[in-house]
Amino acid sequence: MEDQAIIALFWARDERAIRETKAKYGRLCRSIARNILGSEEDAEECENDTYLKTWQAIPPQKPSILSAYLGRIARNIALNRWKANRADKRGGGEVPLSLDELGDCVSGREAPGLAEADVIAVIEAYLDTLSAAERQVFLLRYWQLEPIAAIARHVAWSESKVTSLLYRLRKKLKSQLEKEGIHV
Repeated sequence: MEDQAIIALFWARDERAIRETKAKYGRLCRSIARNILGSEEDAEECENDTYLKTWQAIPPQKPSILSAYLGRIARNIALNRWKANRADKRGGGEVPLSLDELGDCVSGREAPGLAEADVIAVIEAYLDTLSAAERQVFLLRYWQLEPIAAIARHVAWSESKVTSLLYRLRKKLKSQLEKEGIHV
């Protein structure tokens, strides 16, 4: 089923919207949550929470790219759960590794005099300069929080090639941010 038809089902408050969303995007939502949480059970709960949050948000929201919209919701739910789990005990996994890697480029603090939208615009412009393969590797690592080994399998490269590409991409991102007046 096409995304616009699924969105129309949400707007009509038709419960088939959930079934169609699960059939088309369930694997993506669960994968994002599993990469963050490292647990199949938690990933399943996050996937189901994603459907509930989507049901509550559409309407009034009308996403233009349903996969990105669902991915963002699943990622936020999983990150919130990860933070809650980590408050109870020290956690490992890809989240701290990925955040550590990006820590050299982005501090997580607001840049003085810049709105969040300005920083996002700079990052989006940076991503537009990358080749399709570079963008895919960057997003798999820092958006979907995939392990290096999984990315290497996905793009059929060696782990060392993926690691070195990510290092170069982070350096270029930092340079681009600094050029725009955003300093770590």
